[in-house]
Amino acid sequence: MINGEGWLTKGIQCDLMVINTKGYTHQSRYTLPLRPSPNLPNATSINLYPSLCLFERTVVSIGRGTEQQFQVYGHPQLKGDYRFIPQPNFGAKYPKLAAENCVGKNLQSHPYLNRFELKWLLDAYAQFPDKENFFLPRFAYLAGTKKLEEQIKNGWNEEEIRASWEPQLSLFK
Repeated sequence: MINGEGWLTKGIQCDLMVINTKGYTHQSRYTLPLRPSPNLPNATSINLYPSLCLFERTVVSIGRGTEQQFQVYGHPQLKGDYRFIPQPNFGAKYPKLAAENCVGKNLQSHPYLNRFELKWLLDAYAQFPDKENFFLPRFAYLAGTKKLEEQIKNGWNEEEIRASWEPQLSLFK
């Protein structure tokens, strides 16, 4: 990516060598020996991160300021079977919705996902009463384009959104 995006000045390129790993496939599971971030404390949070990171640019908390970062989501105006109250801590000095009683879902029972999940984002948006203020600026930066936000606002379901990715996914593969 550094080479392909031209991040280095004066046309400098990294001299890279790819070393294949014996016995590894895309289905292989690997647990990191150390947490890669204060907000990714375990394998479950790392696994859920791709599906929950889009919440970062919404009004919904993903558990920063708790011990379940990237394993829960909630907001005072949502419904759900899980409650948490974000408080400043080592990984989140100023957590979103600090000291507020957030209601939502605990996803710790999903230790390994086989795909990026949209259902939680779609559910939170559907429940949130103030649709105009659900998405924060720069949501498109995390999603890659403005398209996902527009699809959600226009009432697309998960299958329709996934189908819209297919031409580019096939081309990429």
